[in-house]
Amino acid sequence: MNQNDFAQPILIVEDSDDDYEATERALKRDGKLGNELIRCSNGQQALDFLLRDGAHSGRTSPNPSIVLLDLNMPGIDGRAVLKRIKSDDSIKHIPVVVLTTSNAQTDIDACYSAGANTCIYKPVELDGFFSAVQQVRDYWLNIAMLPRID
Repeated sequence: MNQNDFAQPILIVEDSDDDYEATERALKRDGKLGNELIRCSNGQQALDFLLRDGAHSGRTSPNPSIVLLDLNMPGIDGRAVLKRIKSDDSIKHIPVVVLTTSNAQTDIDACYSAGANTCIYKPVELDGFFSAVQQVRDYWLNIAMLPRID
């Protein structure tokens, strides 16, 4: 049984329209994705969605099976979102995959210290980016056993 059997959504937290569209295309590329994709374009939207606050206070849909989180965003950045997710008992078990153009060791160390499940470098060239996202999808949605988070 894989995660698609539960069809929990995937939350993509990405401020760049181009990066979001590339991520969406890579996830859906071979038609194997059965999960709904939900986009939050900034950290505050992501926290509101996950914590069922603000515009999402009445949300009854299940929590995402996984969060794909951009690290560098204006306002509340991915670092702050990650820390908040991993400090809240109601959502801390949701796997968070950090997608970043930074390969600075301090950023990588900080993400893992804050509880990131994986840090992935976002290649600048499209084919490399597609490959990275598809590998994330294949591992996290087809191989890894994920918790059911309601």
